[in-house]
Amino acid sequence: MALWGGRFSAGPAQSVAALSRSVEFDWRLAQYDIRVNVAHVRGLEAGNVIGGADSQKIISALGELSQEVECGKFTYNSSDEDVHSAIERGLIEKLGPLGGAFRAGRSRNDLVVTDFKLYMIDHIMEIAQTLTLLVDALNRSAEEYKDALAPGFTHLQHAQPINFGHEIAKHSHAFLRDIDRISDWLERNSFSPLGAGALAGSGLQPHPESAAKELGFVGALANSIDAVSDRDFVAEALFIFSVIGIHLSRIGEEFTIWSTTEFGWAKLDDAFSTGSSIMPQKKNPDIAELARGKSGRLIGNLTGLLTVLKGLPFAYNRDLQEDKEPVFDSIETLQVILPAVIGMIETTTFDRERMARGALTGHALATEIADFLARKGIPFSEAHETSGKCVRLADSLSLEVHELTDEQLQGVHAQLTSDIRTLLTGLGATNSRTSVSGTSQSSVSAQISLLKVTNQVALKKIENARETFSRMMSI
Repeated sequence: MALWGGRFSAGPAQSVAALSRSVEFDWRLAQYDIRVNVAHVRGLEAGNVIGGADSQKIISALGELSQEVECGKFTYNSSDEDVHSAIERGLIEKLGPLGGAFRAGRSRNDLVVTDFKLYMIDHIMEIAQTLTLLVDALNRSAEEYKDALAPGFTHLQHAQPINFGHEIAKHSHAFLRDIDRISDWLERNSFSPLGAGALAGSGLQPHPESAAKELGFVGALANSIDAVSDRDFVAEALFIFSVIGIHLSRIGEEFTIWSTTEFGWAKLDDAFSTGSSIMPQKKNPDIAELARGKSGRLIGNLTGLLTVLKGLPFAYNRDLQEDKEPVFDSIETLQVILPAVIGMIETTTFDRERMARGALTGHALATEIADFLARKGIPFSEAHETSGKCVRLADSLSLEVHELTDEQLQGVHAQLTSDIRTLLTGLGATNSRTSVSGTSQSSVSAQISLLKVTNQVALKKIENARETFSRMMSI
């Protein structure tokens, strides 16, 4: 049975029906649609629109339908326009005309956005939980290499020696920010659109707060027009997914570079590499490259939706049908790429000796000379200039700056005394940076300990939220 058509003398043209049809992709909302309808029916019973006995019949049939959807016994067919018409068809098949009673007092406009919000709450929490597993993998790798030296880079040029665990741990901070953004999203978007009707609210469902609480929302949205037309929550989620993609792309780029013959730092596990169909020797970092490449897709989904939303007037417009596929694609992309990246990180090993050899090249200890002089009261502008002269001298002798003799250093500046030698080593340079954000081994150890605690707190919060959501979704 069509959800509309009484005022039309004929059905839509075949091309219009094909254009309007969305059930192939919005079927993902089926279980959420059923749960929202259960809450709606209880509201209709409370308002004496549907009798208690009929309400129980409808809710029982919806429960049966939920089980049939779960096992694949019930699904959409060629006559269904969208998930809502498919669910109503299933209910009418079970109850006859009574199956159409649950549509009173609501519109597809408020129904679909409520379904979609529940879908997104469910899946964004899943993404957050997977991110905690990624952070855990990064933390364990950072812990393993917190005593390894490596060159740090700016502009892809050797800059200063660093603790390699510090390099890895930077990614944990990025993904924990993503988890924070998800937590903010959940708090900001915990209000239900159900009860807004098509745009003006519902005379048959005057207390949407009850349905909101039943579905796990904090409350109902205060403006019915905003409730059916707002998709800020979708754009915001796509932004979060895009930033996650950007963070994954940084890992992808670094692991790709580190695994090259030229670098030779990273040895990727066979299970997380691929070969070539023509070059037998190849071992390609495809997981890293796909992590880098998928970010473009995630950013594209955000850009596409923002373009759809630009300039939409008044309340609901059919353009908003285009809000779901970008989200489905972004979520499913992350569901595929995150476990693979976690596996890559967990199984990659790094060549400590090779990294350490590179840590002092490119005059990476030049800053230590400037800092040493600054500690002796030399203005930093002069200290910087002196260090640059040491680099120029070392270059002329085909040496690294730390390979200059005591005499050569003192020839550049009288204050470059022999006690500078304690700083002109990789460990001396890194361990001198003991600030909370520094790259000394003590700072990195403290950082990793805090990262572990922060991640465990985030995981527990997500697990509790998912457990609560699961209870709310049960019929």
